[in-house]
Amino acid sequence: MTDTFGVRLRDRIQTLGPLCVGVDPSRRQLTLWERGDDISGLEFFSLAMLEASMGLAAAIKPQVAYFERFGSAGFRVLERLLSDARDARVLIVADAKRGDIGSTNEGYAEAWLTPGSPLAADALTVTPYLGIDTMAPLVTTAAATARGLFVVVASSNDEGRVVQEARIDDERRVEDVLLERIAEWNRADEDLGTVGVVFGATRDRPRFDLAHVNGPFLVPGVGEQGATPEHVARLFSGVPTSSLLVNVSRAIAGAGPDPRSVRDAVARWRDDLARALP
Repeated sequence: MTDTFGVRLRDRIQTLGPLCVGVDPSRRQLTLWERGDDISGLEFFSLAMLEASMGLAAAIKPQVAYFERFGSAGFRVLERLLSDARDARVLIVADAKRGDIGSTNEGYAEAWLTPGSPLAADALTVTPYLGIDTMAPLVTTAAATARGLFVVVASSNDEGRVVQEARIDDERRVEDVLLERIAEWNRADEDLGTVGVVFGATRDRPRFDLAHVNGPFLVPGVGEQGATPEHVARLFSGVPTSSLLVNVSRAIAGAGPDPRSVRDAVARWRDDLARALP
């Protein structure tokens, strides 16, 4: 039987630590690397970030928007990045933040979670704000294909708080309702669950006990957004470290474009996280 995504991720974190390297080829970042804001620059940056991560980071997280802005040519670069990462046995979290009504989510599931698709990743970020139960096709497909989801519950940007910390009729916050539902989905898994949570390191602890989610966490906000490994340790106190995947993007890419400097930055963040999250 194939291990679930949660088990595969846990094993990878236990081996390499909790670092996830964000691959964010924005116009600004390509310019800082003295590359053109074009397909050539996009490919150079993306493959260099993958190479710097190999053997050091638990996963990479390509931000799909930065590839999508180049249309079909950008998606070809993304497909190559995903293919090369698969060949190198690097876990991939596709940061596409898909989410719609149920029938549309079936299409997203086929694109991002189905073996044989050129866009297939180990996990996909999704947004639940058209209704948490509209995620059901994505949850079902992820379970069937041993892949994972990361549901945006508490994003690292301040603007997200207006929606995510809003209270419903019984005074529960939206983020707590989402966490409760995700925990219910993960009860079907005997080990670490298939459905994970995006929870920013810049946020406060919710009322719902994060240790009861029984799924992995993708943690943005570390580095350029101001959070440190120590912030992560405090926020997730009581949560097994082997379920935490901590994303660092610009703080690593900023060491480039020299490949050795980028790889050194990956190693430093890996070590800093290991010290803070023993």
